[in-house]
Amino acid sequence: MDELREQEAANLAADWSDISLGLRKDLGQQLFNQWIRPIQLGSFCAETGTLDLFLPTEFSANWVQERFHDRLSLAWKIARAEVRQVRIGVHPGRRKLADLDLRGEDGFGHRAANDAPQPLESIGSEGFTSSIGLDPSLTFSSFVSGTTNVLAKNAAERMAKTEKPQFSPLYLKAATGQGKTHLLHAIAHAYLQEHPRTRIFYCSAERFMVEFVQALKSNEMIEFKARLRGFDLLLVDDIQFIIGKASAQEELLYTIDALLAEGKRLVFAADRAPQALDGVEPRLLSRLSMGLVADIQPADIELRRAILESKLTRFAPLAVPGDVIEFLARTINRNVRELVGGLNKLIAYAQLTGQDVTLQLAEDQLTDILSANRKRITIDEIQRTVCQFYRIDRSEMSSKRRARAVVRPRQVAMYLAKVLTPRSYPEIGRKFGGRDHSTVIHAVRLIEDLRKRDSDMDGDVRSLLRQLES
Repeated sequence: MDELREQEAANLAADWSDISLGLRKDLGQQLFNQWIRPIQLGSFCAETGTLDLFLPTEFSANWVQERFHDRLSLAWKIARAEVRQVRIGVHPGRRKLADLDLRGEDGFGHRAANDAPQPLESIGSEGFTSSIGLDPSLTFSSFVSGTTNVLAKNAAERMAKTEKPQFSPLYLKAATGQGKTHLLHAIAHAYLQEHPRTRIFYCSAERFMVEFVQALKSNEMIEFKARLRGFDLLLVDDIQFIIGKASAQEELLYTIDALLAEGKRLVFAADRAPQALDGVEPRLLSRLSMGLVADIQPADIELRRAILESKLTRFAPLAVPGDVIEFLARTINRNVRELVGGLNKLIAYAQLTGQDVTLQLAEDQLTDILSANRKRITIDEIQRTVCQFYRIDRSEMSSKRRARAVVRPRQVAMYLAKVLTPRSYPEIGRKFGGRDHSTVIHAVRLIEDLRKRDSDMDGDVRSLLRQLES
């Protein structure tokens, strides 16, 4: 009987692993980590076809029940036909507040990185129970800077220095995957190194809002406020998720005022500027923007190259040719996270299959990432841009003239057409006055060679790539 129960538990765990993988892809990493990852498998009753899923708090159980119950039920019914009902609740063995021991924790469910175990007054398991910690790999030394993010990095480094910062709060504004979360972690690591006994708290605004509501329901607001205001460095990520939560906004406002009055440091990050946060009280907007708003622009191609090069040392002695790095840097341009993810996927595939990393392998294995990033650039657009750049008439792209002042721009346009569009050599030839595919091949190879030998030509091509990809 025990063996049967163990086998059933193993089968449920295997099914949950498959279901979780699909949910992570559907919901995205943030929602998955917030609500699905904490789910624990309960028992399955074969007679009623009921499967129990447990979450750590009543609030999170209600949230998942309201928003994800149908999706979870469907996923389980697909995974195993005998599941007819999915029941979501709080684990019956969850200890009461009076039984909890928070020794060595900061009172919000986080163990302070610098604190030795010591008794603390408990505010209950519902006060900042998330286990979000600091990623040891996200430091200033691993952050690759360039013209698009140098202001934000310098400001973040200044915030982590021993001397009092010139500005507080620091507000990091960047689109998804451009490095704002990396800088938040880096600030915490650097400040902790300078102040070993400091107390640091890092959370997402969504987590702040959830735990605030839970503390309100549990009548623990006094403890909640006291603990929150006891930190020396407060870092809040994705502040846009606090939109519309009036009571949570008010508490965050009072917390900011209290910490600033004591000379403590605050850093916020969001995907938009403070003024673009619709549904946020004017007083809170004023506090968020009163220090320094540092904008992180999308990484340009030079920074994308540098980021890829910085990652290559992890994969030695596996060789990654320069044309592959150039291809990835040029093509995966939406955000840095996708760029690094594409490189990791390519390297992993090559290592697991024993293949060499080549441009063809990159094109074959990264089709989803590449198609999502590839801007729809047309040959007509390329010809128009090249003609404007070299100050020649558009008709010269299709003419038979052989003058060098016309031939070289035409060859550059052919090269860019091959690099930036999915068109074949014959298709490109037809757009250039019906030229043979061998002429296009010759032009592409010539420009590739000239870029290696002639810095002026390489500079021209880089300028044109920036114009066309912007």
